Order: sequence, then structure tokens, then C-alpha cells
Amino acid sequence: MIHPTAVVDQSAQLDLDVEVGPYAIIGADVSIGRGTRIGPHAIVRGPTVIGRDNRVFQFASVGEDPQDKKYGGEPTTLSIGDRNVVRESATIHRGTIQGYGETRIGNDNLFMAYTHVAHDCIIGDQVIMANAASLGGHVVIEDWAILGGFTIVHQFCRIGAHSFSAMGSVIGKDVPPYITIDGHPAVPRGINSEGLKRRQFSTEQISAIRRAYRLLYLSNLKLDESTRALDELAEAEPVVAAMTAFLSASARSIVR
Repeated sequence: MIHPTAVVDQSAQLDLDVEVGPYAIIGADVSIGRGTRIGPHAIVRGPTVIGRDNRVFQFASVGEDPQDKKYGGEPTTLSIGDRNVVRESATIHRGTIQGYGETRIGNDNLFMAYTHVAHDCIIGDQVIMANAASLGGHVVIEDWAILGGFTIVHQFCRIGAHSFSAMGSVIGKDVPPYITIDGHPAVPRGINSEGLKRRQFSTEQISAIRRAYRLLYLSNLKLDESTRALDELAEAEPVVAAMTAFLSASARSIVR
């Protein structure tokens, strides 16, 4: 399952059915789980743990040193879950000791060609990053978020669950759950109703999210006033609680 031209460090731990393509390089302190396939010319450096049934395509760079001038060679880590797809020339870097010490990726995510995940990012499940979308360091992306092609996310931003960014969006503040944004800088454009329908949100839940959006963005209330109004709405509509929890934890404020 390991091509004879591949280079695999003797300390790397690969399950028996892991595939490693021609000229791929697997470095020291790398662990790769069952069913994962590493494409030709891909590079995986450690300390990195990759789970089961992942696919890393050709020329991808996974687990490389962070692009942070403060980084001094410390043994920081990258952790990747199961069933993720990392397409051609994508780059995913390890953490820094100034951050979490780890970059962490969940399950069932798609990183299209030329995407970049910087140091100390935390990515949930079912996230899609379209071609050339890029994350600065310390970005958090919650489950089911979609970043359109060439989206750029400033370091320390948080992207809420089920949100959607249009192609070329430049995100400098937090993006609450459920909303659609676009622009440079990115601004809200409504809720991600199509995505919510595909994920089996009920008509009533989508209506509640739409009411929450109006309170947050169309009511002419100040942010603290709209947040209090959302808290009241969440008591009757539990689906809105994800938005109120997100707002209470936001450190960079939100796109408005």
C-alpha cells in the first residue's frame, strides 16, 4: 500500500491499509488511521494525528510548521478526524505555543484546492472551504459552515454554524450562525435558508431564525439591545439559542 518511491519516517505509525502514493513524504511523529489515502507528492509532517478514511490529494501539505514569526520549532500538533478530504495543493499547519498548541479539525470536512488552514485554527464537522479560501491563525469555524471560493478570514475570527460566505468575501469580524455574507468587507445579506432546508430544519425553525435576523440586523436596535431581544426570542424558539450563545462569546464583535 506504500509506493516504493514514497519516503516514510521509521517513527511514523500507519495502519496496515493506509495508502501512500508515489513520492509522498510522511515525516516523524505522524499517525495515520485505517483507510486513509495519501496522494502522490503530498507531504505530511508531525506531530500530526490523522484519523480514518481521509483522502489527501497530490501536492497537499499537511502538518507543516506554522507561518508565525514567533514559532521557534516547538513540538506543536495537528489533529484531523475522520472522512476529511484535502484537495490538491491545500495547506494545513500545526499550532503554536502562543495559541492552543494545536490545530484541530473534526470530521467530514472538505478543503478544496489551494485552501489554507493556518496555525491554531479549530474546525468542526461538515465544513466546506471552496477553492483558495484562506484562514488566518486562531480562527474557529463551527459545524456546517461554508466558505465560498477566495474567502479570506482574519485571524481570531469565529464563523458560526450553518453560515455561508459568498465568493471573495473578506471577513474581519465574527459571523453569527445561520447567516449569509458577502463583500469586502463582508456584510450580512440574509439567512442561509437553502442550506437550512437541505439540513432538514423545519419551516417553523427557519421562520424563527428569520425573525432573529430581523432583530439583529433590520430593527435599528443597538447590538446590546438586539442581543437582549434575541435572548427573549430564544426562550420561545430554542433554535435561536445558537445565535445568543455565539453573540455572548464574541470577542471581535460581529459583521453588521
